[in-house]
Amino acid sequence: MKETLNTPRLILREINLNDAPFIFELMNSEGWIEFIGDRGIHNIENAKKYIKENYIKSYKENGYGAYLLQEKNDNAILGMCGLFNRPQLEDVDIGFALLPEYHGKGYAFEAATTVLEYAIKVLQIDRITAITTFENKSSQKLLEKIGFHFERPIIFDKEELMFFSN
Repeated sequence: MKETLNTPRLILREINLNDAPFIFELMNSEGWIEFIGDRGIHNIENAKKYIKENYIKSYKENGYGAYLLQEKNDNAILGMCGLFNRPQLEDVDIGFALLPEYHGKGYAFEAATTVLEYAIKVLQIDRITAITTFENKSSQKLLEKIGFHFERPIIFDKEELMFFSN
């Protein structure tokens, strides 16, 4: 089922193949590369393949996934926020990323609180986790602001990360 979530300023919707140019831009942005890592998305075709194999697959298999953040006023696409089911983690985790020009404006908080509420109330997911790098102070602050707490360091894809839970 295609799910759309709304906040005062945003529409959160499923990512589709038409979003490949945006996914290409986001996944090659400085913050994504620095804090999330290079996903090998070097052209629009790579982005389409990634969308099919990750986002669309997750909607079908899990009933949730990453949601595109679109500004209500001008339809600008700002970033993504969603729920992920990673084989390396026991629980569903929340993640978010925005293009650099939208950092620090409250969009990630708005989206993350909405996704978290949807996960708990609609999907009935009791425990939600999150991972971030030790260097990503803004993600750490946002996770704490939405009610998460640091549990422990973990090794994820050969990198030591911070593990948070709600």
